[in-house]
Amino acid sequence: MTPLHGSRRRWKAGFRALLAACSITLLAVPAGPAGSAISTDPGEAIFRQGVLPSGAPLEAMRDGGLRMDGAAAACVNCHRRSGLGSKSGLTNIPPITGRYLFHPSAKSAEDLDIPYVETMRSDHEPYTDATLARAIRDGIDAQGRPLNYLMPHFALDDSEMAALIAYLKRLDPRRAPGVGDGVLHFATIITPDADPVKRQGMLDVLEHYVAEKNAFPFGATPPLRSSRKMMYMVNRQWQLHVWDLRGPPETWGTQLEQHMAAEPVFAVISGLGGKNWAPVSAFCERAAVPCLFPNVEVPETGHDDFYALYFSRGVLLEAGLFATEIGDAVRNHALKAVRQVYRSGDNGEAGARALARRLQERGIDVTSRALAPGESLAKALGGMRRDDALVLWLRPADLAALGKTVPPHTVFISGLMGGLERAPLPASWRDVTHIAYPFDLPERRRVRVDYALGWFAIRHIPIVDEQVQADTFLACGLLAETLGHMADTFVRDHLVEIFEDMVERRVITGYYPRLSLAPGQRFASKGGYMVHFSEASGTRIAADGDWIVP
Repeated sequence: MTPLHGSRRRWKAGFRALLAACSITLLAVPAGPAGSAISTDPGEAIFRQGVLPSGAPLEAMRDGGLRMDGAAAACVNCHRRSGLGSKSGLTNIPPITGRYLFHPSAKSAEDLDIPYVETMRSDHEPYTDATLARAIRDGIDAQGRPLNYLMPHFALDDSEMAALIAYLKRLDPRRAPGVGDGVLHFATIITPDADPVKRQGMLDVLEHYVAEKNAFPFGATPPLRSSRKMMYMVNRQWQLHVWDLRGPPETWGTQLEQHMAAEPVFAVISGLGGKNWAPVSAFCERAAVPCLFPNVEVPETGHDDFYALYFSRGVLLEAGLFATEIGDAVRNHALKAVRQVYRSGDNGEAGARALARRLQERGIDVTSRALAPGESLAKALGGMRRDDALVLWLRPADLAALGKTVPPHTVFISGLMGGLERAPLPASWRDVTHIAYPFDLPERRRVRVDYALGWFAIRHIPIVDEQVQADTFLACGLLAETLGHMADTFVRDHLVEIFEDMVERRVITGYYPRLSLAPGQRFASKGGYMVHFSEASGTRIAADGDWIVP
């Protein structure tokens, strides 16, 4: 094979990777006005949503006659929300914010004084408004050469073009809140109804991780240059701020705004919620601050949420696992109706609503029963037919209280709420119970979790909730790796974008068999198992079947 043929082969491989990435992106983009609120900034609406100031869809055409419009034509699909571009295979999508478009040409990267981005170019002529408009409309760069044929030609009039160029200039990466000289500030957020035992376990991990990160003395960091073909290390220490919320949820937004004003942070790492995380998630979207893998059973994401990333959908994922299992049983005539029980005001209520909706869409009869505070579970189970399925969204105390109650033939319990393989079910219930298990199986994850457990043991961190502490350690490790990829370009949107790109390459994934994110995807682990106890006592479990992605 000649060098030319080898080059073509590598180029085709990179192009296929780019097309795959673009297909994922386009599927994830809201479909314009029907899918999301249109930005009031006309340039932003063109860039992010593919909507013109008139409300009409943006139109574009690629070489070869491929037409695109609306969200499919939006600049964000390739250049990302930050405007800092991306890399797919051997194809580079360059940054298009003002500092990169209009900077003077340099003979080498050593002459540049702009933050490092992997796909930046140092040798192009600086754009003007006129030459940039030509590039966007006609695909001709500042030096009069054709751009890559993947760059569409956009149909924009003068006023629309002016709005888009003004927006690109405003996208310039400057110093973000929480980025100080030699220090990066992070917060962890804890709601007042969070479990105090889990709180201490999470903080033990966070505080030890940050202390160890800061244990090595750093000297002055020289400017980073794009000519260095290596991974960069930016010598900044971490400072952790613990934001403990107080009072009712309707006051949390104001409290968080006050915390941010007093202690600006670059991102929120981990965190712990009880029954309501929605005000925290809403604050992070308003403040444009990444919220990275909080420990919550009911994650909150809106249609257009960008800044919140989670390991899984929690009880909402469990509802999907139940629906899959129950749907199969109904088709096989193994059961006809479903009764589910949850404590009013607890997280099982959200899971029960999600499951009822899924089952009713399939025409399956489902009855939901909310237990009032102090109400006996045995009373709620009265009159249940043995051939109906029972779904319990309950905590260990309620499960242990089942006592000598006679179970129906088929029982499902929430693993997250009930204690996973440590759920304290009476012996008579273990043989008929199936557990939603939104993690890898214990024997399959042992090596990955042992890494965290060994780290805890060396630092004398008590294990009070293995899953929460392992997830917190994983979140810290992912953040450290992502910051390494950022070099000195500390832009919040860019942080989230790098998480989207690199998390699937993570080898040590703790409780999860694999992790992946993409534009529009905010849950890194997508599935789980249905499991049952394999012995009359103890914690040994076995999978009912394969990994399920509902």
